[in-house]
Amino acid sequence: MSPGERRLSLRADCERCFGLCCVATAFSASADFAIDKDAGQACPHLQSDFRCAIHRRLRQQGFPGCAVYDCFGAGQQVAQVTFGGQDWRRTPRIAAHMFTVFTIMRQLHELLWYLTEALTLQPAHSLHGELSLALEETERLTHHSPDALMELDVSAHRRDVSALLLRTSELVRAGARRQEIDRSGADLIGKDLRGADLRGADLRGAYLIGADLSGADLRMADLIGADFRGADLSGADLTGSIFLTQSQLDAAKGDLDTKFPPSLARPTHWSPSAPPGHATGPRRLRNR
Repeated sequence: MSPGERRLSLRADCERCFGLCCVATAFSASADFAIDKDAGQACPHLQSDFRCAIHRRLRQQGFPGCAVYDCFGAGQQVAQVTFGGQDWRRTPRIAAHMFTVFTIMRQLHELLWYLTEALTLQPAHSLHGELSLALEETERLTHHSPDALMELDVSAHRRDVSALLLRTSELVRAGARRQEIDRSGADLIGKDLRGADLRGADLRGAYLIGADLSGADLRMADLIGADFRGADLSGADLTGSIFLTQSQLDAAKGDLDTKFPPSLARPTHWSPSAPPGHATGPRRLRNR
């Protein structure tokens, strides 16, 4: 399977799912969700045909968290493969297991997305053998039975794959800049990073909620797990950035001048162009 074909298989296909993300996940009333909902409890907007009653108005109705959620295709895998097309409403005895398995499968599918991308990165060619083995093993795990998946130590598997992805990231970013910029896990909430030079930066797991990254240079930056909710990416350059997902783009603000990898799509809610006064030139960010 080519990287492009695998990426397509890791896209959510809600028509082949049973609204699993609308039931299995929990959320609390916040800027992302208008209500509280426990895990295993169906969202009140989930209809009998498993469609969302407010799908076209999620942001307006106070559910931007739902608008940016991505299961990486785990929903249809669990519904159609793991449980063979069984419907949790018609077969309620499987409901609890199905919801638990979905949360595990989503983690595995997210890893498949990152591993697929890693195998396209030529600077990490020396690791392609290990990456291929990790991809094959992760793929094998996704075909386990429900009971086997529930017994899986998915956290341990994530740790092993994450370590390999970090090594991949270091090789890719090695030639991006002279001085390392390490902002992994950093609290950059609401920071003014307009026009910042973040080429090759390590932003793994960084909190960039509401940050102003307009005009910033994020080429070859590692963005795995970075929280871009409400971040302004107007005019930013994310081409060549690694481990960026559609969900991260959907959670941010951007415009027609925002550049990003061709494997991702421009969110429909983004502005047509950057507002006047936004920085576009590079501004160096110190490693502190």
